[in-house]
Amino acid sequence: AVAVTADGKRAISGSDDNTIKVWDLITGKEEFTLTGHSYSVYAVAVTADGKRAISGSDDNTIKVWDLITGKEEFTLTGHSYSVNAVAVTADGKRAISCSHDNTIKVWDLTARKEEFTLTGHSDLVKSVAMTADGKRAISGSWEKNLKVWDLATGNVIASFTGESVIACCAIAPDGVTIVAGDASGRVYFLRLEGVEALT
Repeated sequence: AVAVTADGKRAISGSDDNTIKVWDLITGKEEFTLTGHSYSVYAVAVTADGKRAISGSDDNTIKVWDLITGKEEFTLTGHSYSVNAVAVTADGKRAISCSHDNTIKVWDLTARKEEFTLTGHSDLVKSVAMTADGKRAISGSWEKNLKVWDLATGNVIASFTGESVIACCAIAPDGVTIVAGDASGRVYFLRLEGVEALT
């Protein structure tokens, strides 16, 4: 897993060696290593201001890191299996994660706790993304389904079934255009109807 800061100057990578490394993309050199996870790090995201990283691991936890000091701030627990993907809102106040436990969890990073759990997938959830305003999320599952969630109500507002496992997904800045990739190599371009674009 890799994430890049908004200014393009640093990259954060997660590894099977249980660590996260922070890289200087100008010099190409490692700045420092973040340690604390006890198993592979499958997911990493970085806040828009570049000050924090959020990681998800096979140890079932999410960790929040201070990229200025290079230290762990806190750990979020609640998933019962591996965390496969994480995303964070533009304001850095909320994160979302998905897991082998078939759930998606929304986290309040200010209060340092889980807000709620989204259930509805019948197999492991492989990918997740959130709109910048934190109002909607999408998730892709091993069951070949992509779901769109209203995070105010926790309800599914749209769904799509692909030809194979939905391995990755993203939401465009307009908040209504979705791109999803499946395990067979197909890429789907979808647009939510009846939902206004973000302004």
